[in-house]
Amino acid sequence: MKTREISDDLGRKIRIPKKIERAVSLAPNLTESIFAVGAGDRLVGVTSFCNYPADAQKIQKVGDTLSPNMETIIALKPNIVFVSTASQIETFTKTLENQNIAVYVTNPKNLDGVLSNLKQLGDILGTSAQAENLISDLQKRITAVENKVKGKSQTKVFVQISKEPLFTIGKESFLTEIIERAGGVSVTKNVETAYPKLSKETALALNPEAIILSDSDDNKEPNEVFKNSPALQNDRVFKINADLLSRPAPRIIDALERIAKDLHPESFE
Repeated sequence: MKTREISDDLGRKIRIPKKIERAVSLAPNLTESIFAVGAGDRLVGVTSFCNYPADAQKIQKVGDTLSPNMETIIALKPNIVFVSTASQIETFTKTLENQNIAVYVTNPKNLDGVLSNLKQLGDILGTSAQAENLISDLQKRITAVENKVKGKSQTKVFVQISKEPLFTIGKESFLTEIIERAGGVSVTKNVETAYPKLSKETALALNPEAIILSDSDDNKEPNEVFKNSPALQNDRVFKINADLLSRPAPRIIDALERIAKDLHPESFE
């Protein structure tokens, strides 16, 4: 079998077949991205969280993102397994590599990282032309948003990932950059880590002008610590589907457009 060597986002050199026929995705954002570059038909296994697009739900489940079932994966005989570093499963790499299954780790830190991952997936899966078209389209949409919010004063935004305990986004989250490109500034952009837990005292001092809720069953309204904030006084609380917000995949551009419209509605009339 003809093989070639590629590098993943951790700079690891891995050897893969020239033609990938069977792949497993261990993260919902990767499943979305593989379908988006036109290679969904190569997926033989995905996680129980992989719910988009609809066709992903018909693919064999290999457990969840954090504890996939190794026996099931090996039995599917994939040429490659795609992993998101956020899912902390590099420990499984050795088991798979011993079975001659390549493990490709992605770790997009920002929008450019998301786009370059799409390019890499197209290259690995042999759908480069479709990937390039997709990237060009997404790039146009990003530029359109940036042009509309250019010169606007940056709205101070708090992103609430969960209400109790209070989790938000920090310096290492790709969402910090998304907020900025949408014409806002995250009030927690200098907090260490990607998804820090905040104390009530810290949160009280933030005084956001807008609050974005990652919309899920346990996160329907802002934490009561914000009741006197400008965001609540001026009725500027916005909900965005948690899947759109949490997955560094093509639909993150949908989230970017929504946030920009919420923060600067006058620019989109």
